[in-house]
Amino acid sequence: MTLTCIAIDDEPLALAKLKAIIAQIPYVELKETFSNCIDAIPYLTAQSPDILFLDIQMDHMTGIQLLEKVKVKPHVIIISAFEQYALKGYELNLTDYILKPYGIHRLIQAIEKIKQIKEATDLESKAVKDYIFIKTDYRILKMNLQDILYIEGMRDYLCLHTKSEKILTHITFRELHEMLPADQFIRVHKSYMVHLAFIETIEKHRIYIQNAIIPISHTYREAFYKAIKA
Repeated sequence: MTLTCIAIDDEPLALAKLKAIIAQIPYVELKETFSNCIDAIPYLTAQSPDILFLDIQMDHMTGIQLLEKVKVKPHVIIISAFEQYALKGYELNLTDYILKPYGIHRLIQAIEKIKQIKEATDLESKAVKDYIFIKTDYRILKMNLQDILYIEGMRDYLCLHTKSEKILTHITFRELHEMLPADQFIRVHKSYMVHLAFIETIEKHRIYIQNAIIPISHTYREAFYKAIKA
């Protein structure tokens, strides 16, 4: 399991320290860093990192104000020199509160808590999830996962190619990704997600599923080949 994360702190030295520590933890990937909360909002709205490392006292918008503003939140680990905000932070359902200065073992302790939560959630999901509900037109359809061959992005819609039909739904890849088990479905292109079980052939970075030829883009190539090896 790889945990993705971002960090927000207006102190360059604090970010540099966090980067150095995370680089020593093989199962954590730091995606982005921000020096203020305002610049981080578009990323948090569009992406779904597993962990947000967050300072409290910053100009323009504090870490607490960010947590109150952004609806979609990852697991939050506050890293602050001020302990008086701890109670307010826990009211906002953060995962941990680390006081500066801190060391690698304290950070790993907080990250391990999130890792255990995600592993338990993944096991529960794999144990029971064999269908999803998809809204299309004025209906909500129950779809068996074993009927979905691949998903294609079509402007404002996603097209679910099944064994018997094509179904259009007005959701995003990010929303669909959260609904589908990661060990069965994987993104291979900005416009495609495939069901691993139905891949027939892979040739020259192209996937063949029945009569469809699906490109594997450079962005998703490494993760895809790791997934099929696993």
